[in-house]
Formats: sequence, structure tokens, C-alpha cells
Amino acid sequence: MKAIAQDEFGPPDVLDLREIEEPTVDAHEVLVSVRAASPNPWDWRFMRGFPYISRPQAGWRKPKNEVLGGDVAGHVEAVGKDVTRFRPGNEVFGFVGHGAFAEYVSTREDVLALKPAGVSFEQAATTPLAGMTAVQGLRDRGGLAAGERVLIVCCVELELPDGFQEKKLDE
Repeated sequence: MKAIAQDEFGPPDVLDLREIEEPTVDAHEVLVSVRAASPNPWDWRFMRGFPYISRPQAGWRKPKNEVLGGDVAGHVEAVGKDVTRFRPGNEVFGFVGHGAFAEYVSTREDVLALKPAGVSFEQAATTPLAGMTAVQGLRDRGGLAAGERVLIVCCVELELPDGFQEKKLDE
């Protein structure tokens, strides 16, 4: 399969399009045919291997994972024997950590969700990491609690986890 891969840390010049082996599917994993992937600062840091504090996760001297790409959207191609949430043909999106800049990515089922019908693959692929960051900011730093509401002004739809509601500005 084709993938954008790297063998060393550095600027974007270290990335190249190449043929690599298609990932396999373990018992709790899902094989996704990638329709869209979204680059973000997560990928930039892992491409460069900087800041150095990321090296235990990124690799000490060279990248642990040759294919970047955390945010993904696509179709389920195959599922492991213990997967219960998805079946081949499902449209999914999620944050897989690495591997999304390829034709296929294999990942745990618990990092994926069904793609809403009214959302394109491209839109879905831009939301996982940004959405997690927004939820962490609202809940963990902003103190947003169940029963409160917040106005989000942007041009995409955001779905908060169960227990969260909108917050009125006058409260």
C-alpha cells in the first residue's frame, strides 16, 4: 500500500510517498481504509522529534512509527475476532495516534466512532484531536460540569460526550 513515511526526524523533506506493507488486524483491532486524514501539531512534533521530551514516545534516534497521521476517517475493511462495535463497511473516524497518512491503518476499536451521516470524511478527519483538546479545555481547565451550557462559535458541529450540555451566556 502507499503511505507517506519517514526514516529519520527532521523537516518535511524527510517525508516521502512509498510502498509499505499493509497493516494486520489483531483481535481487538479494526482495519480502516483511509478516506481522509488531517495533519496537526501532533504530527509536526513527531515528524521533527522535537521537543526532545517527546522522544520516549516518538523514538530516541529515529521514528518508532514510520507513518505519521493521528486523525483519520474512512471505511472499516476488516475487524479482529473480538471487535464488537464495528463491522466491515461502517464509516468511522477517530484519533489513531499514528499511521493515518496511508491507504490503510489498523487501530484499537475504542479509539474510533461511527461517522455521523451528515459529515463528510474530510470534516470528520479534522475533529478528533481538536475535539479532544476542546473537551479537555472546557471540562478540565474551564470547569464545565454536567448541566452547564457553553456557546461554541465556529463553523463545524461539535458533539460533547454524554453528560455535557450547552451553557447559557446569561447564567
